[in-house]
Amino acid sequence: MLLTVDLERLDVRPGNLVLDAGCGEGRHCFGCLERGARVVGLDLDFDSLRLSSIRLRERAAELGSLGAMNQGDAFHLPYRDETFDRIICSEVMEHVHDYRGAARELARVTRPGGRLAITIPTTTSENIYLRLGDEYFESPGGHIRIFKPRQLARGLAEAGLDTLGVGFAHGFHTPYWVLRSVMHLPNADDSHLVRLYRKFLIRIVGSPLMDRVEKSILNFICPKSLILYAEKPGFRAATAS
Repeated sequence: MLLTVDLERLDVRPGNLVLDAGCGEGRHCFGCLERGARVVGLDLDFDSLRLSSIRLRERAAELGSLGAMNQGDAFHLPYRDETFDRIICSEVMEHVHDYRGAARELARVTRPGGRLAITIPTTTSENIYLRLGDEYFESPGGHIRIFKPRQLARGLAEAGLDTLGVGFAHGFHTPYWVLRSVMHLPNADDSHLVRLYRKFLIRIVGSPLMDRVEKSILNFICPKSLILYAEKPGFRAATAS
């Protein structure tokens, strides 16, 4: 399973209630579920949720856990304050105009002492795609900004969240998107090279050797994604009181 967030580093534990905001087809939802967590996914795209929601519920039932998906957006989360132990928001912030507002909503529904993982594309990879053409950013649903890590960290801080650390992921995917950009993005799937590289990406999922190559080499050279791990303060104070 191809995950952007390191669930071990996020400290997803059995019994945790996890929100995956912007879950898409739910890859992180399934990953957290397999670690014993109870999982809620949320996304605006109903088509992405339709089949995944059924699969998630079925797998949760097999594990005796909770797995649900809701349609909604990150600016108006349909959950009470301080609901979730862990929150994942992967590759969402670069699509929204008011990312600070989205950060405040994520912070609102996080329990004191809860942890979050927010992922965005790296500045380097995004600038490469931009130099190769405007199509990557002008396609429907495309990115509206190139984030700098400090920019996102400041947004999280303004929402009352402390950044704990940073991670990188998907070093093999940067060349893929470079290739797609070179091959004229709207028609990239017609390219034999693009199709071959996509087959390569599918084949290496789950390969321990390729995982080590990516994590020890490519993620330091050409990562596609950056992950900020953060925490909502207040656990100690809440416990002491």
